[in-house]
Amino acid sequence: MTAKRRTEKRGRSLLLRLLREEPTGEKKPAGRAKRQLVVVSYDIPEDRRRTKVCNLLKDYGQRVQYSVFECELRPRDLQRLKERLKPLLDLEEDDVRFYRLCQECRPKAVVWGPYKRQPQWEGAIIS
Repeated sequence: MTAKRRTEKRGRSLLLRLLREEPTGEKKPAGRAKRQLVVVSYDIPEDRRRTKVCNLLKDYGQRVQYSVFECELRPRDLQRLKERLKPLLDLEEDDVRFYRLCQECRPKAVVWGPYKRQPQWEGAIIS
């Protein structure tokens, strides 16, 4: 291989690496995005909207209290959930909260009451 071809190959290789990087210079995570535990809670005064939100959240996680769901989500799934949820809400009245829990936080959760059965979140990670 000639010196010119090696230089061209290195240039293409560098270009490909730069294209894979974020604008801030950080590289995108390799492989599939990992899941994280997201607790979604809501306070919605209107029955019809509350029912629609509950039914949507059932597609993404497990109900652990009347207005609380635990969801194991990839970042793109969380984004999709938010996109689907927003049109169902009246942002003047409704309150929806998303709490991301890290890998170390999940085992520290203390549960009292009838929901003693905790789901096993394999692979939950820090976001």
